[in-house]
Amino acid sequence: MSHHGYGPKLLGRFSDGRLEEFIHARTLSADDLRIAETSGFIAAKLREFHMLDMPGPKNIILWERLRTWLKEAKNLASPIEMDELRLEALEGEINLLEERLTMDDQEIGFCHNDLQYGNIMIDEETNAITIIDYEYSSFNPIAYDIANHFCEMAANYHSDTPHVLDYTLYPGEEERRRFISTYLGSTGNATSEKEVDRLLNDAESYTLANHIFWGLWGIISGHVNKIEFDYTEYARQRFKQYWLRKPLLLGLH
Repeated sequence: MSHHGYGPKLLGRFSDGRLEEFIHARTLSADDLRIAETSGFIAAKLREFHMLDMPGPKNIILWERLRTWLKEAKNLASPIEMDELRLEALEGEINLLEERLTMDDQEIGFCHNDLQYGNIMIDEETNAITIIDYEYSSFNPIAYDIANHFCEMAANYHSDTPHVLDYTLYPGEEERRRFISTYLGSTGNATSEKEVDRLLNDAESYTLANHIFWGLWGIISGHVNKIEFDYTEYARQRFKQYWLRKPLLLGLH
């Protein structure tokens, strides 16, 4: 990342770690994501991120990771969790999503995959955005990464109930359209309404994969992490949103 001039500059490495540039910026809050100007800065920076020419094969990692995490979640889950969270049904759901969402002409980019407000910093003097924490990064459809960012707008990890998601805060169509228009237009190329509409619709469909991704993460984390966070309830909310939105977004009844 540093070699490509992105994120904090890597100043050196030693046996137990590395030394990075200090970033003169503050981490965003949940409310910052709703400020139109700030959201525009994020959209433009995310476009840059997706266009990074990172080394290695540019294969989509999403579906393989979902299947790996499902296997791990089923190994860790109790019979009650298996039943309540409908884990036995998820392999078929992942297969369905891969079949329905995979398109030959979809754009693949280097995705952050965890673009919540805590992973975005802003220099308040220059408005420069820095995206940090790359441990989930991989090549994926760009629509998936944008979907993840939209889903994160329902979260506030600094509230009294950080595990509770409020989907009334999910951005409306006008807000999502503005973000995507800025994202596509930030390279200076002319953007058609058709391109905006397609990415808008694709991102909405990919929210389904995103709910399963973080639902499985919640189950696994609840069994292996000691952090004070109700991972199981978080997972329950993500799966609930998946089953709620699936009929509408996939046109199924």
